[in-house]
Amino acid sequence: MKKWFTNNITLMILSGVVFIGGYFFLRLAYKITDTMPFTQEIILVVLGTLATILITAMLLNKQTSVELEKEQSVKFIELKTETYQRLIDTIEEIVLQKDVSREILTRLQFHTHRLAIFASPAVLKEYQNFLNIFNQEVADDKHISIHDADLLSEALARLTVYIRADLVGELDIQSDHTAKQIRDQIIANVKEMQ
Repeated sequence: MKKWFTNNITLMILSGVVFIGGYFFLRLAYKITDTMPFTQEIILVVLGTLATILITAMLLNKQTSVELEKEQSVKFIELKTETYQRLIDTIEEIVLQKDVSREILTRLQFHTHRLAIFASPAVLKEYQNFLNIFNQEVADDKHISIHDADLLSEALARLTVYIRADLVGELDIQSDHTAKQIRDQIIANVKEMQ
């Protein structure tokens, strides 16, 4: 951002120098070239071209900066979405297997590290709550009962609320639904399945 600001200041100063210098040059050239035909028009064309080049460079510089920021934002959201999807897939695999192997527990630990890189603080906090429930209900006996699956499903639903807010929260704000309505609907959907 500082580099962009410095570049634009440089271009603005150059534009000012061209306009002010051009004005004085034009006044001088008009007096000198009164007797020569078309000289004044040629000077105007050259000065107009220089001003157009400087303004175009400034606009292209800003456009490039905005496009790069947009591209970075899209890539970051794609990485977040992929990380969240992998986490949910791993949790699904854990619940479907009923017996939890050490390999799956290790995979869950690696998801913790991935989330530390991409997730919002609210997601990290709710993921900690999910892990607490997982550790209390499953980690000791390494078996998932129907009751354990229901508890994990409810914990995952609460985690999903925060994941959704992290990924599409801005779109939810623009919709007619409040965050509480969306949260209640997600949790109601989970309870409906139990």
